[in-house]
Amino acid sequence: MRTAGQWFDAYSSDHRNATNQTIHWICVPVILWCVMMWLWLVPSPTGIDGFWALLAAAAALGFYTRLSVRLGFAMLLWLALNALLARAAMSALGEQAAFMLAISLFILSWIGQFVGHAIEGRRPSFFTDLSYLLIGPAWLMGKTLRRMGWPVA
Repeated sequence: MRTAGQWFDAYSSDHRNATNQTIHWICVPVILWCVMMWLWLVPSPTGIDGFWALLAAAAALGFYTRLSVRLGFAMLLWLALNALLARAAMSALGEQAAFMLAISLFILSWIGQFVGHAIEGRRPSFFTDLSYLLIGPAWLMGKTLRRMGWPVA
């Protein structure tokens, strides 16, 4: 399995343009929130509220923690924040309006991502390997941790 550094280096090679990076800082967190919202809204046979969102988050955290315990912990906090924000949006707007908001933001964010990659002149990394859909948020978190003086590895 690749290390966090290897994943991040490969991802960085497709994200060198400053405008594309800025777009990713905005759009990747929004996309992550939208996915959390949708998964939270999927009914569960277990009766546990948010079961599918929690299951997906646990699987993603397993991946992140294998790369780095520090990264896994930081992503746990980020995913928990996304879950709380999704629940807050559902409470404030109602489930249907929150779902429609998530669809709108998801589409706009992916348009932004593709515009950023058009500016970059490179295809999105996930066209090479779908695992990069998990690496995008981790790459941003890795940058955040390094800025705070906490290396990922």
